[in-house]
Amino acid sequence: MQREALSKGFIYTLLIIGGLCMILPFIWMISTSLKAPNEVMIMPPKWIPAIFHWDNYATAWAMAPFGRYTFNSLIVLVASTIGELITTVLAAYAFSRINFYGRDIAFSVLLGTMMVPGEVLLIPNFVTLANFGWIDRYEALIIPWLASIFSIFLLRQFFLSVPKELSFAAKIDGCNDFRFLWSIMVPLAKPALITIALLKAIGSWNAFLWPLVVTSSENMRTLPVGLTTFSTDAGTMYELLMAASTMIILPMIILYLILQKYIIEGVARAGIKG
Repeated sequence: MQREALSKGFIYTLLIIGGLCMILPFIWMISTSLKAPNEVMIMPPKWIPAIFHWDNYATAWAMAPFGRYTFNSLIVLVASTIGELITTVLAAYAFSRINFYGRDIAFSVLLGTMMVPGEVLLIPNFVTLANFGWIDRYEALIIPWLASIFSIFLLRQFFLSVPKELSFAAKIDGCNDFRFLWSIMVPLAKPALITIALLKAIGSWNAFLWPLVVTSSENMRTLPVGLTTFSTDAGTMYELLMAASTMIILPMIILYLILQKYIIEGVARAGIKG
């Protein structure tokens, strides 16, 4: 009994230390966003500013057209998330419920593409979009990200956990595959779909490298790219950069806190059957 208590205490201690390591950068970001310029780089560092400069947030917002950046980020987030959900549902159902020649081989090949670093595909994708004339347009920010192999894999695992007898009963009642998918499978997969949507939303909202490469005008920039405004040849305005970063990540943190139970349920249930 005592050994079990010590074991739990050790595990909890490790979890607390790990949690602190994860949250400390966010605390430092918020602290820095409220500092005066001369307090940012002093040593030893100060966690609590002498005076809380709340005006840093207003100054950061006014230094660049963050309203336009926010609009662009929302357009990309909504369009790419909806598009990925549609392609994921259709592909996951095909790979889990429809028997066709080469299905398992095709799925294995798709999984293999997850081993290819995204940076390797950067130049080929850019050249392809340039040939289409999509550079510095919403098409370049949205269309390449309308499908995700990881999302297909996650939802396929969820669909495999649904008893096959349910589909047999539906077909006996005259329900075709398309109706069975959207009327029965999709409602059952709500936790997994919310997980996929949230992960996609966070990834789209935080994307930096791809929007930086395919956009050249200020009107097409997204929020993460807009953060480069605070880095100039004269140096980086860290207090304003941290203020803008705080404003950018806050919506995703709130969204995650609201939907975290669905994420846990979706990931847990997706692993029931492989």
